Amino acid sequence: MFFVSSPGTSRNPRTKLYRSQPVKTSLFNFDALFGWLREAGHSAWVDELQQSCHQATDVTGHGNLEGWKQCWHNLPAIEGHFEARADGRVAIVGQVSADVKNQLRSDLLNFRPWRKGPFDLFGTHIDTEWRSDWKWNRLSDHVELRDRNVLDVGCGNGYFGWHMLAAGARRVVGLDPFLLFVMQHEVIRKLLGAELPNDVLPLGDDCLPERLHAFDVTVSMGVLYHRTSPVEHLQALYGSLKRDGQLVLETLVIDAAGEQVLMPDGRYAKMRNVWFIPSVDMLKKWLRRTGFHEVKVVDVTATTTSEQRSTDWMTFESLSDFLASGDCSRTIEGYPAPVRAMLTARRK
Repeated sequence: MFFVSSPGTSRNPRTKLYRSQPVKTSLFNFDALFGWLREAGHSAWVDELQQSCHQATDVTGHGNLEGWKQCWHNLPAIEGHFEARADGRVAIVGQVSADVKNQLRSDLLNFRPWRKGPFDLFGTHIDTEWRSDWKWNRLSDHVELRDRNVLDVGCGNGYFGWHMLAAGARRVVGLDPFLLFVMQHEVIRKLLGAELPNDVLPLGDDCLPERLHAFDVTVSMGVLYHRTSPVEHLQALYGSLKRDGQLVLETLVIDAAGEQVLMPDGRYAKMRNVWFIPSVDMLKKWLRRTGFHEVKVVDVTATTTSEQRSTDWMTFESLSDFLASGDCSRTIEGYPAPVRAMLTARRK
């Protein structure tokens, strides 16, 4: 048996045991996931997913993929067990020599930038751009995960999926079209040496059929403001859920009374693809108009340079470079600085 645990509590109520599967020896192997989906009656969707994943992982369409694949194959042949630690780190634990640890750190650096985390892989601490554990702490008490099947849209490298498994989720299916983040997840899965039910498909939410109704929980964090049609994104999330399924939505908001929306003229915090930033009241209205009910505001928090910053594992510009000089309440373009709201809702 293979276990997921919090440190020092391998038999506490959060522990979940998994039967080990064959060691992962090939990239982008989603056979277990596709088999599960077929058994659940989604064969037509699987056929579409297989074709889309094949196209997305074609090395001729991505200049860096061949190099990342070679780095993946060169990873040291070590295996460990997974821990979701109380300090927020997703860890793989096992005995390795100093030489192997040094080689592993060098290999992991080839997959920069690491944005979601933190991770601890055989003693190598990956200090990611985002303290994603802070977001997990805001979320974890407000989502029902025990024995649930979860869809995580815009999941990045699958960081939250590991915490969801540790919290009792039966299976997590992540979607992210950025191949570097998918490769980071593939690295972690290879180091585990066992197939745990946390997958990251190299696709966006446009792969979701209109009336999928396959998941008990759907999570969308940091995606809505990148969509030219936020309501269409919410409709896709609604359609992914089973009846009475739970949505977790996290997005940028503006601190404004009533139903208002900011549409940036050009960039927002140096981001080109930010379209609509609603007030909390407007966001609640969008959810209700889409068909959700039991809409609840879980958290509203201003993003700080302690939560999002440059590190040795993400050496590019980060939040401090996106804010106005001498005024952290405004972006460099003069808009209100990032504030993020997290809401939950249910499909009728």
